[in-house]
Amino acid sequence: MTQSHEPALSDIAPAPASAPAAPDLTGHPWFFCGIGGSGMLPLALILRGLGAEIAGSDRGRDQGRTPEKFAWLEELGLTLHPQDGSGIVSAEQTLVASAAVEDTVPEVVRANELGCARMSRAQLLAALFNAAPFGIAVGGTSGKSTVTGMIGWIMTQAGRDPTIMNGAVMKNFVSEDAPFASARVGQGEDFVSEVDESDGSIALYRPRVSVLLNVSLDHKSLEELRKLFGDFLAAAETAAVNLDDAESAALAHCAKYAVTFGITNEHVRLRGSDIAEGPTSLSATVRDRLEGTSHALTLKVPGRHNLYNALAAIAACLAAGVPVARSVEALASFTGLARRFDVVGTSSAGITVIDDFGHNPDKVSATLSTLKAHPGRVIAFFQPHGYGPLRQMGHELARVMARKLTGEDISILCDPVYFGGTVDRSQGSERIVQMIREAGSQAEHVPLREDCAARIAEIARPGDRIVVMGARDDTLSHFAADLLARLP
Repeated sequence: MTQSHEPALSDIAPAPASAPAAPDLTGHPWFFCGIGGSGMLPLALILRGLGAEIAGSDRGRDQGRTPEKFAWLEELGLTLHPQDGSGIVSAEQTLVASAAVEDTVPEVVRANELGCARMSRAQLLAALFNAAPFGIAVGGTSGKSTVTGMIGWIMTQAGRDPTIMNGAVMKNFVSEDAPFASARVGQGEDFVSEVDESDGSIALYRPRVSVLLNVSLDHKSLEELRKLFGDFLAAAETAAVNLDDAESAALAHCAKYAVTFGITNEHVRLRGSDIAEGPTSLSATVRDRLEGTSHALTLKVPGRHNLYNALAAIAACLAAGVPVARSVEALASFTGLARRFDVVGTSSAGITVIDDFGHNPDKVSATLSTLKAHPGRVIAFFQPHGYGPLRQMGHELARVMARKLTGEDISILCDPVYFGGTVDRSQGSERIVQMIREAGSQAEHVPLREDCAARIAEIARPGDRIVVMGARDDTLSHFAADLLARLP
């Protein structure tokens, strides 16, 4: 395999500069439709941190879900309204709404009446990102949020004071004043962000460093993904590329320069070896083939997939001028992300509950592999994050769950999450359960989520690990905590 040239650090390291201010984005009021969402919330926080006037609405707030989050936003000075259009009061406001938001939503109707400008989440993030002097963009099917958090923590520990945009709460930045720290506004020149390929918006970004973790089927065909990720690598001055992932390795030639990483490939610059996995931690040696140095890495997050995530973060930070030794040192104190193999607790009978964001085949596979690396039965609860995604990836998801969960392990699925709209709901979780059973693994379909908790509590026994998986629903964390309270 031909390896891309490695740039000298002097060619790619930035000099300290001013904050990533974007005056053209802060001089008028903004309104976020769905402000509590994992993609919207950090953007609202960043714009607020830069001095913009922010208002918003959220269906979840109207339905009484996660009231503590919305109370915190109001404490920060964001103005919240019911999702009835009443918050759109001026043509000066820019409406931020997902591309999936229907034209019949009251905010959209009112904004159209007043002639308000509209931006998608991706367009706003790209505008903020591209305005920063030094952007580090993290792409790939799985692991983006964790790697973004790792890079952000390394850069913070290295004194670079970055701005960070994440899709998950970063535990290292959580405080009493910031309980939902999915974003950070820094005074340095670096802007670290995960970027999404699912809607093609990854093409909007102009990174100095691009990170490609892996490429697999999720929302688009592999042909489309190869084009998007190839262009993503080509757009950056330097790329960090996982050569152990066949699809990513095949795109490495698109990069102008590449800092390569992996575990099994002997030709990468940064290689992880001497791996020792624990139930909640991992240690390894990181070898820098170009420099001829070795570094002892310890992680407080488990699973081989997190070693790949750490190598990606180290490679990205190396491309941004942070020495490998400094990155390895910082990662020793990285505490992970909320809902990324997040251990909720262990009951008095020794039953452990884990809260996890796993929702596509790759993420579910990584989580289950981490659990199956250690003894004990696994009870996997899964709430699909929508009827549409379940139709697209249901077969592969069933195959993963059947292959990973064997013997006495069991999968329990409730119906997909549904917050309204016109989506086709004719095919749900019962089809997936049937496929898991046909493949020889145990599975049950319990339509209502609250009934799933009772069923899991009924069958759980000492030594079990119960993992709660799903996305796009903050109340899953409450479900996991309530489940733990039910257990003996």
